[in-house]
Amino acid sequence: MDAFPKPPAASLWAADAAPAGRFGPLDRDVQADVAIIGGGYTGLSAALALAERGERAVVLEANAIGWGASGRNGGVVSAKFRPSFQAIASRHGLAVAKRMHAIAYDSVGTLERLIAEHGIVEANYARVGQLKCAHTPTTLAGAIADGEWMRREMGDGSVSVLSAEEVAAETGSQDFVGGVLSAKAGGLHPLNYARGLARAVADKGIAIHEASPALRVHREAGGIRVETPGGAVRARQVIVATNGYTDLTGAAAPLRTRLIPFRSAILATEPLSDNLRAAILPSRRIYVETRRMMRWFRMVDDRMVFGGRGAFGRSDSEAAFATLRQAMVRTFPALADTAIAYRWSGLVGMTLDALPHVGRLDDRVSFAMGYNGAGVAMSSHLGGLAASFALGEDPDVALLGAGGFQPVPFYGLREPVIRLVAGWYQFLDSIGR
Repeated sequence: MDAFPKPPAASLWAADAAPAGRFGPLDRDVQADVAIIGGGYTGLSAALALAERGERAVVLEANAIGWGASGRNGGVVSAKFRPSFQAIASRHGLAVAKRMHAIAYDSVGTLERLIAEHGIVEANYARVGQLKCAHTPTTLAGAIADGEWMRREMGDGSVSVLSAEEVAAETGSQDFVGGVLSAKAGGLHPLNYARGLARAVADKGIAIHEASPALRVHREAGGIRVETPGGAVRARQVIVATNGYTDLTGAAAPLRTRLIPFRSAILATEPLSDNLRAAILPSRRIYVETRRMMRWFRMVDDRMVFGGRGAFGRSDSEAAFATLRQAMVRTFPALADTAIAYRWSGLVGMTLDALPHVGRLDDRVSFAMGYNGAGVAMSSHLGGLAASFALGEDPDVALLGAGGFQPVPFYGLREPVIRLVAGWYQFLDSIGR
């Protein structure tokens, strides 16, 4: 099992992506209505929303379109937040939970609309459903109770309960005691989706500048000046859309202590044999676990793509990839002799309340970020809402507003604290708690 050569630290998505657009760096001073910092789903969706309103925007991307989480994630599209809607109702009341439920479902609708309106067929999006696989009777009981609550209180009949035998037939794994299937979920090619959004933005006449990190934001009379190494953007408003890479963005300094970057890793195998393809994940859904250190998996072009939390620090970790592979083989023993073709990681933007946030930092700066690892659909939706805030509107975002986006206590100790918390979660998972 250890004899296989180490694969390159490159993603499956980058290896088979559609051609990238050509977006040169900013090399002069320009004028716009809104400057957008970040060329991922959030920033590009904001740019499209502004274009629909007749506003002039400029998108500044420090690297290349899709370089961050938008091009590295697992391509999982879901209508959820990290806290369950039942937990939200318990803490904030049923009315707030219903509004949050509407926002979550609207996010999937927004993604599907953007793909349809702009012809992003290369994203290969399919609404296939998501199966939450329970690893203990306790977590299964919790998932079932949550599904029943959703039907009763939210009027959401899109969830159904599967037995251990049904989950085994769905997955090809004997590792689970049952599961809950959610219909409003799907999968896509994340980098192609990002590049498709960028193409749509460019088609609207909006300038995108790659290799243009936003270094500083200065207030000027009547507006904002965003400086990059090659030039500056003068605008009335700025939208910060940097998520897990906020602490690497000089111009986003006021927001950096509100996010904890957490590394997530993914493996993709070589194409599976006909027999393995028939036995493992035959329904081709999206699959997630109920473990605290959540892992997920899906089949893409006859390859197992397996991802999860647990990589720490600012660079790839051999130990993290090894742990992930061990988890994959434990779940699917038939893959023990299957080589890993690609492995990669990226940063997830975690928040103190485990919710994303969108709103105004002040009268000139709006933002959307903090997706806690569930941002493919949500970032597409909140980008449009960030555009609304930048235009002086005040959309109802329930718990996702600026007021709840609080600094992380003892931010300077975030990395050792993350290791301690993650280690505790891994221990609880190991004993079935």
